[in-house]
Formats: sequence, structure tokens, C-alpha cells
Amino acid sequence: MWVRSLSLTDLRSYEQVECTLQRGVTTFVGRNGQGKTNLVEAIGYLATLGSHRVATDGPLVRTGATQGVIRCEVVNDDRVITIELAINPGSANKARVNRTPVPKVRDVLGLLRTVLFAPEDLALVKGDPSDRRKFIDDLLIQRTPRLAGTRSDYERTLKQRNALLKSASIARRSAGTEMLRTLQVWDEQLAAFGSELISARVALLADLLDLGRDKYAFISGDDKTLLGLTYVSALGANAPVTADREGWRLAMLEAIKDKRGDELDRGLTLIGPHRDDIMFMLGPMPAKGYASHGEAWSIALALRLAAFELLRADGVDPVLILDDVFAELDVSRRQRLAEQVGTATQVLITAAVDMDVPDSLRGIRFVVSAGTVTLQGTS
Repeated sequence: MWVRSLSLTDLRSYEQVECTLQRGVTTFVGRNGQGKTNLVEAIGYLATLGSHRVATDGPLVRTGATQGVIRCEVVNDDRVITIELAINPGSANKARVNRTPVPKVRDVLGLLRTVLFAPEDLALVKGDPSDRRKFIDDLLIQRTPRLAGTRSDYERTLKQRNALLKSASIARRSAGTEMLRTLQVWDEQLAAFGSELISARVALLADLLDLGRDKYAFISGDDKTLLGLTYVSALGANAPVTADREGWRLAMLEAIKDKRGDELDRGLTLIGPHRDDIMFMLGPMPAKGYASHGEAWSIALALRLAAFELLRADGVDPVLILDDVFAELDVSRRQRLAEQVGTATQVLITAAVDMDVPDSLRGIRFVVSAGTVTLQGTS
């Protein structure tokens, strides 16, 4: 799989820009703030319907514009698919595939697969649980696009259940029995959607474990310290030990029953995948709080490389994006990373300094400056 062309309209710093891309390695070079990352961010957005830089769509649209548009031609097994996504802050986004509107924006998921490395990846180790949940869910949905519907259904149920909990918290002081009966209906839905999402996350972590360990050993040069991946559920000691969906559903329902009083007191859902986390271990120690800067980078790189191999094993070589990564790495990690990614069908690299990119990853070169993208040939 590879991206043959990219066109942006009113996206980030670009009023209009078009790029014709090729297989192999392409590098976008330019000083910071010139728009390099905006290009690869757009490609990553088409693959996941989310940005690796911001949590909402508003900042993606150029200042003064009401809509931003991403158009992309993707080649997969000699078949060309044109994806167009209109980003409309404050209202529903719209998508077209081969010029035909699709019923739901998430219908484009799976048409383009990417793995994106960026300086923000350090948050996988040092950041909040939400950063780790986003990593696992984005990968999960790229492998199984239908789970985007499950996540959306869960988030809708969670929002409505939280609203009811707040109302029931007030009403139970007088006459809240009817609300409590209604709440039980939402309990069932929360457990149904939540258990599907959790069981899929647990299964995915199991698939990542061996690959992640191998990649960590290679990137770090340390084959003695094992990388560990553990799913940390809000169910605590009552969490099932397998990926069995029904087991998770029943455990969630039991925990919801036990937490009913606390949830009513706080007007908040305390059980479910939105409260869960992933713990990374280096040997017997948790990486968060103990890993050095270099070790944290090695973990983040190992996870992205493991994700790449998982997607590749599914039969589709994802587009590999390295956004300003080499400037963050020492020479040894740069070379090891270059060895790992050189076999990808398409690699897109951004760099402020051309010399930061290892010689083995030289290819087509674009210079990005003040909103213009100029082909400079082979670097």
C-alpha cells in the first residue's frame, strides 16, 4: 500500500497544496514551522480519523476557513482508491470514496493504513492513560475497522449514562426509582459495548507482546531486559485474566452493581474501558517513572515497529511515517530504526535538517517552506 497523491485545501497552514508521491522513501525537509508535519498529519488522519497532535478537529482547519479538505489517492494491489474527507468543525465531517459519498465517515477506515512515529510518542510511556488508550484503539481499528462503530456506540452510551447518573444523583434524594430502572438499561449497553472493546484490546496486546519485546531488544541494544505489556482494568483484582468477551461483560455488570452508590455520589461512570490503562514494564519495574529518556524512546519505537509488523502480517504493508523522529534519537538508535523500516513499501519522513536522516533512507526529497512544497529530486 502506498499514497500516490495528496491534496490539501484549507488545512492547517495550507490554502492549497498538491504533492505527487512515489513508492520507497520520500523526505520532506524544512525549518520548523514551515508545514512539514501538516502533510503527514493529513495522511495519518485519513487512516485513523484522528490527529497525532491535537484531540479535536478545530485546529486542523486553516484560520479564516470554515472547512478543510484532504484528498488522497491510495494504491493497493494495483487498485487506486481516491479518498476525500471534508473536516467541518462544529458539524459532521463528510467523506467520499472514488467520488461517491459514503454514509458514515468511518466507512473510510481500512482503505489506508499507516504507522506514524512522532516526538509525541514519548507520551505512550510518560503521558496519561488516555495516550495509551488512543494508541491501542487506533491500531485496533486499523486492523478491525468495524470496532470504530463499537467505540462510537460505547462513547455515546457513556455520555448518556453519565447524564442520567447526574440526574439520578439529585432525584434519588426524593423519588429516583424510575431513573434507577432506566439506569439499569444503560448498564447493560455499557457492559455490552465495553466488554467487546476491552476483550479486543486484551487480545491485541497479546499479539503485540512478542513483537514488542523483539523490537525493544533490537532498538535499545539490550537483549536482557524484557519489555512487558499489561492491561490495567478499572475492575482491579476482579478483572478476567483472558480476552473472553462474555467474562468481561459479566465482570463489568457485577462491578457496576458494586459501584452504584459511588457512581451516584459522583454522577460519573467509574467502570469501563474509558478508565483503563496499559502498563509498560522493563524487567520488574514499571517504565513510567523509572525508564530513562533513551529507554522511553526505545519502548515507543518498539511499539510502533510492532504495530507495523502486525499490520503487515494482516496482508497489507502500511505506509510508514517518521515525523521529526531522527532529531530526537542518538546515532545508534537512528541506524537501528533505519534498518527496521527500510523494507516498507512507502516511507514518509519529515526532518528539519537533512543530515539527521541516515544515508540508507535517502530517496525523493521535497523542500517545504512558507506553505510551498517543492520537489528537489533525489537526496
